[in-house]
Amino acid sequence: MRLASHALTPQFMGWVLGAAWLASGAWAQTPVPTATPPTPGMATRTGAPNASSETTTLSIEQVLQAAGQNLDVAVVRRSYEAAQADILAADHAPLPVLTAKAGAIDLKSGVGGGPLLQDKRIDKGMGLDWTWERGNKRNLRTQASRQTAQAAQADWQDTITAQRILALQAFYDWLAAHLRVEELQGIANSMQSMAQSAQRRLQAGDVSAQDAARTDIEAARAQADVRQAELDRQRAALSLAPLIAWPGQPLQWRPRTDWPARGPSDAVQAAQTRLDDWVEQRPDVRAARDRAQAAQSAMQLARAQQSNDITWGGSVDHYPTANGVTLRQMELRLQMPLQWGYRFEGEIGRASALQSQSQDLLERVRWGARAELQTLLQAWDAARERLQTYERDILPRAQRVAQQAELAYTQGALTLTDLLDARRTLRTTRLEAIAAQADFAKAQGTWQLRTQLITP
Repeated sequence: MRLASHALTPQFMGWVLGAAWLASGAWAQTPVPTATPPTPGMATRTGAPNASSETTTLSIEQVLQAAGQNLDVAVVRRSYEAAQADILAADHAPLPVLTAKAGAIDLKSGVGGGPLLQDKRIDKGMGLDWTWERGNKRNLRTQASRQTAQAAQADWQDTITAQRILALQAFYDWLAAHLRVEELQGIANSMQSMAQSAQRRLQAGDVSAQDAARTDIEAARAQADVRQAELDRQRAALSLAPLIAWPGQPLQWRPRTDWPARGPSDAVQAAQTRLDDWVEQRPDVRAARDRAQAAQSAMQLARAQQSNDITWGGSVDHYPTANGVTLRQMELRLQMPLQWGYRFEGEIGRASALQSQSQDLLERVRWGARAELQTLLQAWDAARERLQTYERDILPRAQRVAQQAELAYTQGALTLTDLLDARRTLRTTRLEAIAAQADFAKAQGTWQLRTQLITP
């Protein structure tokens, strides 16, 4: 049966008006998912089945703050605290050594009577020894520890940045999955209405059984897409959970659906001119630079071993004899190693090799940082252009094509196959636009996190 043969019947005109209303209001005219912020204090809901408990709305600011305090960051912070304690351990002089002795004890004849410390025939002595560090060893040791602690602090800052980048990317993946659920749910509702309308028209004899069956199949496929999208959203929430350790059940969280503001159009070009500054202020580069300086101090400390440390000491001895005479004697001591045949060449050689290694590592980190920042800039620029293309060209054209297809189908000038193709094209385009928005948000946010200064 040809649809055009019923174009003037009142019954067919009723179905035409109903289909036109569905096409213009329920699906084809659905606004672009630019996402508006929810009402403060209210959780964002998507109509998920069995969502009986209260949901928690998370913003990107909350996520980044929590990611900067997660367990990975805490582990690195403990390393920094340990490095701070190493400064105290290094910045002190050698401790004096107190020596007490009791000798010349006659086991055969005894030690005589009287008080222990005065009359007994025991050679008693007490001494004190102290090492004088030479060659500026203490300052060099403290300087190396302090530079190592600075490197540990930079590692802490770099870990905060890395964890925030992971959380930012996971958040926008989760937000994109959330918007895909809403988009596919709207499409599924529209397809369900179309399938119900087709069944009524089938009973009235306005469509063939094959077309009605095809609409049922498309409606079922749309519902399956919704279920898959819901699963993807749950997986995205569970991927975000370990990074922020937020209280509550991750499956009850909902993202605050607002995308980040875009910077000026020339932001990428302006950032390119400051690339060298961005490289040098990165925490990983600063950590490598501090370790190179610590290696330099360690090299100087190894050379300082050639300056002998002198140990000064003195003691007082007391010994009462059998005829009542008390002997009191004093001893002065000086000790120092004799560098005969070895002048710490091994320690100096190792320190020299480690110093050269630290310089090589610094250069490697610099090259890697520069390459990463260049890649982030290119990704940011490409994501901006891709998003603008979708917003200005691809998505509006896909919407116009879908609207024209809906109108042509209601007038009998287009087959169901062509209508479904136009709808699939619009659905794919809208989902790709969400992905383009998420890619831009991740690219811009990653660049901003990588180039901002952090004070833990």
